Amino acid sequence: ETFDAFSVILKENPSQCQVASLLTLLRLRRENPQEIAGMVRAMNAACKSVKFSSERKLLDIVGTGGDGADTINISTASVVLAAACGATVAKAGNRSVSSACGSADVLEALGIKVALSPEEVVTCVERCGIAFLFAPINHPAMKAVAPIRKQLGVRTCFNILGPMTNAASAQRAVIGVFHEELLELM
Repeated sequence: ETFDAFSVILKENPSQCQVASLLTLLRLRRENPQEIAGMVRAMNAACKSVKFSSERKLLDIVGTGGDGADTINISTASVVLAAACGATVAKAGNRSVSSACGSADVLEALGIKVALSPEEVVTCVERCGIAFLFAPINHPAMKAVAPIRKQLGVRTCFNILGPMTNAASAQRAVIGVFHEELLELM
């Protein structure tokens, strides 16, 4: 059911009221693993993927955001360190929606271009060993959901989905969560 519902959200642009209602109800009831799996399938089906050779092993270090503590963006600092140590990194992320600072906000503040096409991501990884996969580029349907999430002002299932839908299909991931009860979902 969630695959169908999220396919509609991501492809047919339903009313903001309907989307906000669904996101709020899911949050109040707490999403279960089967629902999250359906949402991930819908997100991946609507994704503009980034294609790498099968030999390339990619790492993503990503967090859910939504901790409410206005902490620093740990995942972005971590991928820079990992790349400096030799890991090949395809970092997925976005601007802040439910936290003080998103990965894109950090990188832009450092003067790094975040809006890379899938082809530019591949080139960047080949040249530098690290690239950023900006959610609005790789998951364009999310543009319709972002203002709804911002207005709700609380974490939603999209905080959980983002770390699970890397457009480059990173084979290795370190995922930070804002609460230990999310470990089973992730």
